[in-house]
Amino acid sequence: MIILITGATHTGKTFLAKKLIGKYNYPCMSIDHLKMGLIRSGMTDLTPMDDDKLTDYLWPVVREMIKTAIENGQDMIIEGCYVPHNWQQDFDDQYQSSIRFICLAFSDDYIEKHFDDIKDKESVVEKRLYDDCTMESIKADNQTFRQRFGQAVTLIEDDYEQAIDSVLND
Repeated sequence: MIILITGATHTGKTFLAKKLIGKYNYPCMSIDHLKMGLIRSGMTDLTPMDDDKLTDYLWPVVREMIKTAIENGQDMIIEGCYVPHNWQQDFDDQYQSSIRFICLAFSDDYIEKHFDDIKDKESVVEKRLYDDCTMESIKADNQTFRQRFGQAVTLIEDDYEQAIDSVLND
């Protein structure tokens, strides 16, 4: 089984991955680590701010890693925001039946009520060396993910822990 986690900024993709590692004992790959390895090694001129270009650059590699893991009967958690909205078109039914897709996004109301909590927990799993997010930027990113992924989004509206627990117990 491949568990593919994506979502908007600050929604807890890495936090959820860590919980799923504990539950299933699957290995995990962070697309952010892949991104930074390629950037820091000079393998690309892209920067961490080039989100759409990074998705186009990283997804073909991630997609083929997923296919290889499925073909070899290997389980893996892959998490990061660089998953295209039309990711499913890259996998036929044989592959799709082995992929559990999770997309996390906050509602605008949740962001307004819990912005301080969101900021306080932004480095709970991985240290953010630079983060200039604002309520407006978090809202915009979450709106983008809600629009791109529609019904596939796990929408966090009230209770964060309850939303994460529902994903864990699916």
